[in-house]
Amino acid sequence: MDETNVKSFEPAGVSAAGAVELVESLEANIGRVLKGKSEVIRLAVVSILARGHVLIEDVPGVGKTTLAQSLARSLGLTFQRIQFTSDLLPSDIIGVSVFSQKRDEFEFVAGPIFANVVLADEINRASPKTQSALLEAMGERKVSVDRSRYDLPLPFFVLATQNPHEYTGTFPLPESQLDRFLMALQVGYPPRGEERALLISGGVESDLESLSPVLSRDQLLTLQQRAASVKVAEKLADYMLVLAESTRNSEDFLLGVSTRAIQDLYRACQATALCAGRDYAIPDDVQQLAPSVLGHRVALRHQAGDLGVARDAIQRELERIPVPI
Repeated sequence: MDETNVKSFEPAGVSAAGAVELVESLEANIGRVLKGKSEVIRLAVVSILARGHVLIEDVPGVGKTTLAQSLARSLGLTFQRIQFTSDLLPSDIIGVSVFSQKRDEFEFVAGPIFANVVLADEINRASPKTQSALLEAMGERKVSVDRSRYDLPLPFFVLATQNPHEYTGTFPLPESQLDRFLMALQVGYPPRGEERALLISGGVESDLESLSPVLSRDQLLTLQQRAASVKVAEKLADYMLVLAESTRNSEDFLLGVSTRAIQDLYRACQATALCAGRDYAIPDDVQQLAPSVLGHRVALRHQAGDLGVARDAIQRELERIPVPI
């Protein structure tokens, strides 16, 4: 990401208590729609504060799109939803140059990627060629069309949903695409009480439609800037690096985590500390976040493609590494 765009922003003063209050209001607003999933909501919010993209993977019908939509609606930002299908083309996402007879020249018509929050619904139903159209946008917040580059609006987030890869009509996301998601989340089935209430009430559509933004763009940028200033001790940074090296050297992994992955873990720990009202990160932050931040980026020698198994493998690596004191 182009850090200068964020650092040049002059935020109004927000105290640590004020930051926690803003985060709690955002989580509560999302929780009005996605009930009984406070941990998943917190992880999604942490990803946004860490300036990262979120992949929500689970079976159909458990609230993946609801989480993405409620998060987008709770932020005072421009929003676009793209339904990924097998016939979707890269130009349907990025845009296309069309000839203007009035001006006697080609003009670029921006696609739906030019929004602050982009919901890529069922991303793995599109072909690999179409999926690759997101790589530059997610990595650099820019897109290239006909030898010209265009800046995307800031902040810029991709909230993507996908069904497990063994489902009919899906294409597995390549490693380079997965590595651009700061976190991969699984919603899971709701608790029985919440599912019963959902059944009796007739669904969450009306609640979702009435959801209003609780965070402005300026407030979000302020929180992101505060998160980036959270202190991370050198011992804690070394702890993350040892974890990365253990995945690269372990016989359980065909592919260990990348440098980008550890940078994302670092930023996620900063954002988690901010949400907890701290100006410093602690080892518990690493242990809590590592499975969700790293699990989708590794390849295992056995049971490849299973997100839950990959997370368990990351957890085992954590248990082998001494915690810094």
